[in-house]
Amino acid sequence: MNLKGKLKNFGKTMYDRIVKEKASPEYIARGWAIGMFYGCIIPFGFQLLCSIPTAFLLKGSKIGATFGTLLTNHFTVFIIYPLQCLVGNHVIGGNLSYDAVNEAMQNVLKLQNYSALLELGRDLLISFFVGGALLTLIMTPITYFLVLNMVKTHRRRKNKSASGK
Repeated sequence: MNLKGKLKNFGKTMYDRIVKEKASPEYIARGWAIGMFYGCIIPFGFQLLCSIPTAFLLKGSKIGATFGTLLTNHFTVFIIYPLQCLVGNHVIGGNLSYDAVNEAMQNVLKLQNYSALLELGRDLLISFFVGGALLTLIMTPITYFLVLNMVKTHRRRKNKSASGK
């Protein structure tokens, strides 16, 4: 199967997981938004430790919180983390370049430990969290309303189809 087919299959699987969960649309959307929140703002490895308890506290889908967090992990290191570092760096008035951020992130990937993450330096770590906070402010509500709309639309279609038979 080619990459396009795999992505389509992955998208269908994620869609099915979202819309077929047996709970209220708000509960499901809240869980996914929690997962996205922690997926954007917390370094990998700690995300699930935060998202699952928060889903319990805020009465959100634990499945959504888990998958929402894990969904960001596939893209986090390569796209989201460098982007949020660059945005955060711009906000704090730093002078990091994309190449410097990318090289630091590649080192973290290669070594796969938290000491490599801590060696990134003060400016990059501050940039990471500032950029992550901004990304979180944007992505969390988008995720909530997108998932809410997906679930409601799916259920309306399903009910319409069932009543038409």
